Amino acid sequence: MRKRKLGQHLEVSAMGLGCMGMSFFYGSPPDPAEMTKLLRAAADRGVTLFDTAEVYGPFTNEELVGQALAPVRDQVVIATKFGLKHGEHGPAPASGLDSRPEQIRRVTEASLQRLRTDRIDLLYQHRVDPDVPIEEVAGTVKELIAEGKVKHFGLSEAGVTTISRAHAVQPVTALQSEYSLWTREHETEVIPALEKLGIGLVPYSPLGKGYLTGTIDSRTSLADNDLRRMLPRFTPEARQANQALIDLLQEIAGDKGATPAQIALAWVLAQKPWFVPIPGTTKLHRLEENLGALDVELTSGDLRRIEEAASHIHGERIPDAVKSQFGR
Repeated sequence: MRKRKLGQHLEVSAMGLGCMGMSFFYGSPPDPAEMTKLLRAAADRGVTLFDTAEVYGPFTNEELVGQALAPVRDQVVIATKFGLKHGEHGPAPASGLDSRPEQIRRVTEASLQRLRTDRIDLLYQHRVDPDVPIEEVAGTVKELIAEGKVKHFGLSEAGVTTISRAHAVQPVTALQSEYSLWTREHETEVIPALEKLGIGLVPYSPLGKGYLTGTIDSRTSLADNDLRRMLPRFTPEARQANQALIDLLQEIAGDKGATPAQIALAWVLAQKPWFVPIPGTTKLHRLEENLGALDVELTSGDLRRIEEAASHIHGERIPDAVKSQFGR
């Protein structure tokens, strides 16, 4: 497995694994026993970065990850998050933020228990809390690092000003934000700032929540409890309008003996050597397919064609109701 570095000191596999879908978001969660096998299979194949969060479930995803990775704990990097309030079925509405220092400490202690570990390798603020100065957040994580309970500090979906202010208190190892062929707004300001500060990017949903795999089209029916139904880009009309991008990925994939998902992931990997995508899956053959993207090489001509097709994306990536949580 090739390695990449996040920040100055955290080396991880060039591709990680997003674990959210094993417990939450994409309809009814699969069998935990099967997900345990999948997590261990990922570790066996050299994946070292595993991403979870308190609100995934809530709680159940951290428990799953902790139990599954306990036998290989010293060989992997576990990332989790604080800062979102939650109800019975996951994150609360847009107002559900809480990054008060005492809450960060409570969440960290509870996550350590669920993850069956004595340290969290990478602890992210899940969303920026406008009611708590980022300096207080960074300072609290700095204390947790000094105590040995946390190894590295991360932010998620933060804006440039927040990143810079946090980094001045406690070096930020990684920013986790949505980034893919159809989500590229971070290229204007955020990614140049990360490069200047030496902070890594961990793109979540690098396959567009499944759309860029080429297995979803305008006729695909999403389950009633599949939260993609709330996303503007997953209306049948938006899926149909964005089909041209999928058609191109399929064409390039056919030329290379690859799959559309592998082309989409190879594109992310080709952008910067300090990008570590974390595609999620609940199936072993999809895990192996995703890891196969590490061996796909895109030419400058491929990249130009993809760039053109990806410049015409229809539909917003998130609903208006939660936009205020992003890019603060």
